[in-house]
Amino acid sequence: MRRFLIAVLTLSALTQFVWAGPASAETRYLAYNASDRITQALTRSITLEAERGLFGAISVRRILSFSRGGSAEVRRGGPDAVRRALPAGSPETAVYAIAPEGGGRALGRALCPGSDETWMVLGRVRLARPLTVHAVGRWPDGTYRHCVELSYDWRGEWTVPPAGGVADEPNAPVAR
Repeated sequence: MRRFLIAVLTLSALTQFVWAGPASAETRYLAYNASDRITQALTRSITLEAERGLFGAISVRRILSFSRGGSAEVRRGGPDAVRRALPAGSPETAVYAIAPEGGGRALGRALCPGSDETWMVLGRVRLARPLTVHAVGRWPDGTYRHCVELSYDWRGEWTVPPAGGVADEPNAPVAR
């Protein structure tokens, strides 16, 4: 009976732990500044709306570009051909599909003009570290091509999403 009770309690605790995972995730707003001329010309600065999971992994949900006045939803995943289109030696592996709704279509066209679909391949998103983003597009003939590499320097973390164009002001407050 004692073994049965221990097994039930352990299973109950494990179930609580597993189901509490999504509920314990937190939304974060991570700000980055462009670190080279190409990135500056395309996006200037970005803020990632990200979710930090139970074990600390950060997953991006939305990209906010206040210099261009828009945002785009992104969804994790994509075909393996996206990774194969990256330049040789690229360590970035997290593929995100840019949703065509809202500002996603404009972002896709800006990053990969002429492509039917666009994906972003990010390196591991970590606080206080630079970020590299690759844009890969699929053209009407079915080929996947690398479009551009974007480089960002860490700027900081907002406690709530910045209002309006505040994120682009040079002395804008940063939460952390």
